[in-house]
Amino acid sequence: MAPHFINVQMQMEQNSKIIIERGGMQLEMVLVPLGMSVLLSYHFWLLFTILNNPRRTVIGLNAESRHKWVFCLMADPLKNGVLAIQTLRNNIMASTLLATTAITLSSLISVYVGNNQTSSSSSSGLILMEYKSSSVSSVKFFAILVCFLVAFLCNLQSIRYYAHASFLLTVPIYRDKKEAIEYAATNLNRGGFFWSLGLRAFYLSFPLFLWVFGAIPMLLCCCVMSIVLYFLDTSSSFTRDLYDHTTSVEDMESSIDRQTLLL
Repeated sequence: MAPHFINVQMQMEQNSKIIIERGGMQLEMVLVPLGMSVLLSYHFWLLFTILNNPRRTVIGLNAESRHKWVFCLMADPLKNGVLAIQTLRNNIMASTLLATTAITLSSLISVYVGNNQTSSSSSSGLILMEYKSSSVSSVKFFAILVCFLVAFLCNLQSIRYYAHASFLLTVPIYRDKKEAIEYAATNLNRGGFFWSLGLRAFYLSFPLFLWVFGAIPMLLCCCVMSIVLYFLDTSSSFTRDLYDHTTSVEDMESSIDRQTLLL
């Protein structure tokens, strides 16, 4: 009777474990897409706002500031060249730090997942639910790995455009040439945009990392992050009024045209 009772108890514990794991998987199938849809919906709205009303976002105001900064510096490249190089060097160092962090974390995650798969394949007697749980865990870490790889590539592109802009900003013959200044400002803004995309990839890794601990922490992180990013990405009326009182890019372009005509 005792061995039979022990076998029945073990069977009941195994069945309850399978039921709990199935319930957890069903919960993840609902909450994980819901959390990702919250983040994607917010970023689609942010992209639409940047394209149609850039002054409402911090990214749009920063792009406008970089544009004005390039026009001011290239009015006299020989005088302002050191300032331009030092500023771009700081941006390149920041992008290099993030790129190094991303590729390091990617390597660590790859080694961790590889070791887990090796240990799982070497052990025998695994049940089907344990295999599924291991596969889901691999998908989670693979999603985090993709985020860090995207962050690495975006920061590489940011370094590329910043390095190219450092050459364009210090060319003396580009002084008072509207097309050359616009090209330099475009390259600088592309570097800033890739920097922003790299940061977004880092931000996305946080809810994916919490997904390892369950679908509920992941959903909560997506909702909280969307709210926090909304306040960080949108500009206030005071900031927009402050930019309205500064010199506009059109005024700078008209002054450059007048100087070109005088020459």
